[in-house]
Amino acid sequence: MIQPNIPETTQPRIVIVGGGFGGVNLAKQLRNAPVQVVLLDRNNYHLFQPLLYQVSTAGLEPDSIAFPLRGIFRKQKNLVFRMAEVTGVRDTENILETGIGEIHYDYLVFATGSNTNFFGNKNIEDNAIGMKSLIEAVQIRNYVVKQFEESLLLKDTEEIKSKLNFVMVGGGPTGVELAGAFAELRKYIMPKDYPSLPQDLMNVYLIEAGPKLLASFNEKTSQRTLEALQHIGVRVMTNTGVKEYDGKTVTLSTGEQIHTQSLLWSAGVKGIPVKGIPADIVLPNGRILVNELNQIKGYTNIYAIGDIAQMTNDSRFPKGYPMVAQVAIQQGKNVAHNIRLSLENKPMRGFNYKDLGSMATIGRNRAVAEFAGMRLSGYFAWIVWMVVHLMSLLGFRNKLVVFINWFYRYFTYERGTRIIIKRGAANIVKLRQSVNG
Repeated sequence: MIQPNIPETTQPRIVIVGGGFGGVNLAKQLRNAPVQVVLLDRNNYHLFQPLLYQVSTAGLEPDSIAFPLRGIFRKQKNLVFRMAEVTGVRDTENILETGIGEIHYDYLVFATGSNTNFFGNKNIEDNAIGMKSLIEAVQIRNYVVKQFEESLLLKDTEEIKSKLNFVMVGGGPTGVELAGAFAELRKYIMPKDYPSLPQDLMNVYLIEAGPKLLASFNEKTSQRTLEALQHIGVRVMTNTGVKEYDGKTVTLSTGEQIHTQSLLWSAGVKGIPVKGIPADIVLPNGRILVNELNQIKGYTNIYAIGDIAQMTNDSRFPKGYPMVAQVAIQQGKNVAHNIRLSLENKPMRGFNYKDLGSMATIGRNRAVAEFAGMRLSGYFAWIVWMVVHLMSLLGFRNKLVVFINWFYRYFTYERGTRIIIKRGAANIVKLRQSVNG
């Protein structure tokens, strides 16, 4: 029988579910606390999701944006890591149920992140491509290269267009960055690797249901983003929703249809709740209601942070804090501080989000950024974007590899290793379902 084999302790045990930004920063803050920290994750690595799109477009290799969790906490003596899938919680017994056995906790923190939200449309969910995991990003890269290779075998122009029409849904930072990356593939890579394929057979679409791109940004920033994308050849459609997609044809709310075998969905995310949490405190988008201390409603020793947590203590965010890394990082640090205060029987402090700004890259020499009351766009914003992301990566090796990769790409106009690792690209939908299931 599989058992977690976690050392017994007389100290309070804090179990953290999820090795993302929130979970990692929470665990780090408890380094010298008189507690035992148990970190659980389905993978044995921390994934830097903001650069996931570069893996999917052959800009970076997978190991450049992933860092082993054991490597992060190698020197933290009060932490135990186990690779495990959480299946439920029995709150009356303080027991967490996992695929490797039951784990007792004194404090439990859910930092499980989010998954792709298809808003209940089963056909789109079955046929579109999400991008929330490293496996999916690699498979997308395989799939994209495979589409180019197979296009060389076709003579019918419409069939080729169907393979080379890439549609991104969602005008947030991920959708904008994906669209820009695919436009660069067409401009810089397609003529060199596939000179017999006319560039005009490949089209990149970005579809946004709302009135503007980057909804959380200033109107001028949004307009600059639109103009920059159009300048590099992206066909942007705002005030346009996706009604249906059968794997071959996208039907839009305007009645227009786009023939494509590649619909990349980044229109929304939803939390990943856990069995045992009362349904009445879980919202339709999967987020769990928490108070200003990140305690799940009705509990004093069970917390939720980051994407999974729905906190409405700030008038700036009446629908809850945005599902971004900075929220998870700051909430993780605050919960760690509050657990320390709780152990000392001192009053805990509520969460106060410090918005450090937002940014998105559009492509080579193009980005937008808003922080500290400033709005940047163009080349300088692009430099700022690169520096911030480079410094946020875990591990010196990853920082060095990504820097060298970006430096090399900038001067050679090259892009990653464009190889098909395995034939799983043809089964990308099945893989996505198994990963998310």
